[in-house]
Amino acid sequence: MGWPLTRHLHRLVTRAAEPLAPLILTTRLKKGKEHAGRLPERLGHASQPRPDGPLVWLHGASVGETVSLLPMVEPLMARGLGVLLTSGTVTSAELAAKRLPPGAIHQFMPLDLPGAARRFVAHWRPDLVIFAESELWPNLLFEAKRDGAALAIVNGRMSVRSTAKWAKLPKFIASVLDSFDLILGQSADDAARYRQLGAAGARSVGNIKFDVAPLPAEAGALADMQARLAGRPVFVAASTHPGEEEVVVAAHLGARQALPGLITVIAPRHPERGASIAAMAQAAGLGVEKRSAGGLPGPETDLYVADTVGEMGLIYRLSGLAFVGGSIAPRGGQNPIEPAKLGVAILHGPVIFNFPDIYPAFDRDGGALEIEPDRLGHEVAELLGDPSRLAAMRARAQATAEGLGGALARTLEALEPAIRRALERAR
Repeated sequence: MGWPLTRHLHRLVTRAAEPLAPLILTTRLKKGKEHAGRLPERLGHASQPRPDGPLVWLHGASVGETVSLLPMVEPLMARGLGVLLTSGTVTSAELAAKRLPPGAIHQFMPLDLPGAARRFVAHWRPDLVIFAESELWPNLLFEAKRDGAALAIVNGRMSVRSTAKWAKLPKFIASVLDSFDLILGQSADDAARYRQLGAAGARSVGNIKFDVAPLPAEAGALADMQARLAGRPVFVAASTHPGEEEVVVAAHLGARQALPGLITVIAPRHPERGASIAAMAQAAGLGVEKRSAGGLPGPETDLYVADTVGEMGLIYRLSGLAFVGGSIAPRGGQNPIEPAKLGVAILHGPVIFNFPDIYPAFDRDGGALEIEPDRLGHEVAELLGDPSRLAAMRARAQATAEGLGGALARTLEALEPAIRRALERAR
């Protein structure tokens, strides 16, 4: 497919924007959104050498996408491929540093500017490129395709909203999607929307997030926290966004009337917001400790702010009940599979467009419950006050998560022709 005028214009505009890149990165650095020592990576300057042999480049935008790609790393390495994983956030980089196997490399995703893309691809020379979920970066795709790499989307997500936006540029999006040799949607609906935008061969093999291993927890830290919380009802609010912490604090104040000694653990989606959350809770009269400052819950602690990275496996194990955020704030919901894998019952708000198939499955099976914001405290009190009901809900959440697995094997099977091509190209 030849390039439409809009694709040429995009390349011209992004080339003209390249002189602004250092200013953009400096501004993001001041906001805590970049890693000071690794800014050159964002301009396509590699900080590590390319390993010898065939290389697969995996990319996930943030923590959720990175987590979904991690189960693919070892199977791909076992096939003889070196692995380069890129992501675009500080928190995802910290997660990768903790959970990538030895030999796999993490780099920050370069900005999608022609010069940065050219430098990145010229250094890494990937033989196979795999993007997760909704990532589409035209300049990087162009450089990788021109260099001869096979390109794939796995666990692809194309929302109704994104489809409507892309449909306004039909030739542009069709030319971008035409770069891919394989597009695998999370669901049949995602695949259908890719086809609607021009990717005729898009199909679904399921959602690989269901095949992610349960989140780990450091045994000593978990035992210490469980000992400190012993005998107290515990409620977790995970991956919260601005506006949701106020709802959680109000829910705590309401629920503790029926649950003396209740402690609520808030793990914000963006840990750098921990200080402001703690201040808000203190202003509401709650006793607060903050994990990033070394604080630990004590008898006077009402609210514990878990503002660290890579500890959600620990946090979810502290309670059998969690509110999963992004579902009251207009964010579309955060991943419910992670708590469900650990046998945690799920409460969520009505805004779940990021997971249009997954949340309804949990709700239908009884492992999750949609609530209105002003009912959160009531449901927390009801569920934590009824151990048998909570136990049944926890079991249903875990059973749903386990029953929807298998997509990882199907994804790797679908990728096999591209993997063979990458190995042959390297030879």
